[in-house]
Amino acid sequence: MRMSAPAVTRFAPSPTGALHLGNVRTALFNFLLARRLGGKWLLRIEDTDLERSSEAHLQGLMQDLRWLGLGWDAGPDAVDAQAGPRAQFRQSLRGPVYVEFFARLQAQGLAYPCFCSALELELSRKAQLAAGRPPRYAGTCRELSAAAVQARVAQGARPALRFRVPVGRELVFEDFVRGPQRFASNDIGDFIIRRADGAAAFFFCNAVDDALMGVTEVLRGEDHLTNTPRQIMLLQALDLQAPRYGHLSLLTGDDGAPLSKRHGSVSVRELRERGFMPQAIVNQLFRLGHAPEQEGWLELAQMPQQFHLQRLGRAPARFDETQLVHWQKEAVARADVPMLLQWLQPLLPATADTEHRRAFVELVRANVVVPEDARPWVDVVFGELPPPGDAERQLLAEAGQAFFVAAAAAARTHGADLKQLTAELRSATGRKGAALYMPLRVALTGRAHGPELAPLLQLIPPAAVQRRLEAWAH
Repeated sequence: MRMSAPAVTRFAPSPTGALHLGNVRTALFNFLLARRLGGKWLLRIEDTDLERSSEAHLQGLMQDLRWLGLGWDAGPDAVDAQAGPRAQFRQSLRGPVYVEFFARLQAQGLAYPCFCSALELELSRKAQLAAGRPPRYAGTCRELSAAAVQARVAQGARPALRFRVPVGRELVFEDFVRGPQRFASNDIGDFIIRRADGAAAFFFCNAVDDALMGVTEVLRGEDHLTNTPRQIMLLQALDLQAPRYGHLSLLTGDDGAPLSKRHGSVSVRELRERGFMPQAIVNQLFRLGHAPEQEGWLELAQMPQQFHLQRLGRAPARFDETQLVHWQKEAVARADVPMLLQWLQPLLPATADTEHRRAFVELVRANVVVPEDARPWVDVVFGELPPPGDAERQLLAEAGQAFFVAAAAAARTHGADLKQLTAELRSATGRKGAALYMPLRVALTGRAHGPELAPLLQLIPPAAVQRRLEAWAH
């Protein structure tokens, strides 16, 4: 795609909670679009909701983005503390900028004070719905005289500020995901741009900041689609350049409902704490609502060239954790041993030497999706086995006491050499194949399946091997 100016995209989260997968996908797609176009990706924090925003949430979302490999070119951590409001990337610090543009709109008669209470607005809304009309502001305060406004303010009233939507206009724009969009201004109604407490409304500061920061493309969720005509009108009224807009399909769970906590762990922090790797999460999100040309695994650095706006879908994108598990297995298979050691470090005993640890993680990687899956194998190699389950106990009973007497004797002679141990055991018992290996595996590991037995046996202390076989010889 050719651009007349350097491309600038942005991610503009509110620090009111954990960073969830829908938001992360939006961040990823904007990051990839900027990298594909050779432009910049900005991180802007929309924290005008001071009651719900917190520094902890801000630091958490920045940490999550960095962990995923999504580094921004400019953001709240890269601004000179002495810089003015226009240079800030936190909306709570940009108040004077918004005041300037509020005044500009009022001076042109394009915004007016509104004294309507929440109750009055709700009653008006219900009346319009009952009459079969779409609810919009009835214009109660639209034509108040300056004297009437001044009188109410003198009485202590604190008005909101509404944008005066032009009558009889059609707002047309090209959504670069969904195609041509048309909205009638008469269906929108005058909307609030400054709340009664003086805080800028989302519609306003979001649009103004995009223009002032030179954002050229806004890629966001389809739930913002109806905001777009409002923001285009605001920017036109302020003589500011509007970006191009594209609206992504929403993420849903298996039931088709918007993705939420009831669908499981859907925040980055929760997935991280469970042990999912960032590369796995990015590979799945890249394919949710986007159809890349390459089917298999991609490193993050490869994704910009595989990211195409024309391959963004309009249908809801379904999050399926089984697919995340698939990409997690791919990530674990590709991870180097130092990464695996760090990943499993909390489970590994401090007393084990480095080479023992390295051999262990290399051996169990194919049997582990998240670190907790490695816990049983840590017990097998470094600790004690829990009591076997019913199915495993049945296998041991079927092998019989004599089998384990012979196995213990073979282990005393051959130690951890599985080939020689099983050769002697085969000769002593006449067993072969699964009848030979299965009870031996269960006695040594407590499980009927798992990593290859020969190298696993090399990692188990000889005394533990002997003790486990003798336990079933009595």
